[in-house]
Amino acid sequence: MATTQAPTPVPVRDEAAAAPTNRVRTTVVVVLLLAVSFVVLLPFLWMLSASVRTAGDFGAHPSALLPHAFTFRNYVSIWSAIPIGRMLLNTTIFAVVVTAGSVLFDSMAGYALARFDFPGKKVVFLVIISTLMLPFQATLIPIFKLLTDIGWVNTYQGLIVPRLADAFGIFFMRQFFISLPQDLEQAARIDGAGEFRIFARIMAPLAVPAFLTISLFNLLANWNDLLWPLVLTNSTSMQTLTVGLSLFKGQHATDYGLLMTGSLLALLPMVVAFLLVQRRFVEGIATTGVK
Repeated sequence: MATTQAPTPVPVRDEAAAAPTNRVRTTVVVVLLLAVSFVVLLPFLWMLSASVRTAGDFGAHPSALLPHAFTFRNYVSIWSAIPIGRMLLNTTIFAVVVTAGSVLFDSMAGYALARFDFPGKKVVFLVIISTLMLPFQATLIPIFKLLTDIGWVNTYQGLIVPRLADAFGIFFMRQFFISLPQDLEQAARIDGAGEFRIFARIMAPLAVPAFLTISLFNLLANWNDLLWPLVLTNSTSMQTLTVGLSLFKGQHATDYGLLMTGSLLALLPMVVAFLLVQRRFVEGIATTGVK
């Protein structure tokens, strides 16, 4: 006679008992995140504090976060100390045009490497990737010599043209396009659409998160770049803000209030840009496959 085995009782989780443990764990995580955030933001808080302090207050209390003598004089004086308006314009033109051009050329090259089959495709991709291991300083002198020979030193085109495409952007866009299904492209080809139309009307709208990600990377890199504009420009009318601030520090090494004010003004546009695209930026990073 067969015997039936009684089912093993499933333990019932006591939600009421687990709730205090979860609250403690959540509290600890929140406190740790707040502490890490404070450490990360500490330099920016000090920069903000230094920009609204007098020179005497800064000299007496250089490490204090809260100003003892509050003033907005630095925000008025910075405009006459250096041509910050012109430098902001130069920085904006340089960073924005390079960003727009790199998004266009990187996306087209990445799409071609992801979707087209042509002789030497793998070799071309390996050569592009290999340039990531080449330091920028190694090519700086040859590029400067070339730009000098064609008369592009101290010009917008000299600043912009050599930066209009980069290996990382091509690699990033290639990986993004590989992760997209090919059904829409095939359907468009059946309907008679050409490759440029497929790229512009179908693939580009799908790649908006990747475009914004590459845009933010390029905008931040070129906005904060010091070495390239420093080498390519030799007049105040063409200098970017980073170059102006570095030279300004050399001329007025003791006036850190003005220096921090200029640094804060240079930082604010990038903070605003990140806040505007942060959601799509995270989406672009998350949806880019590595295949």
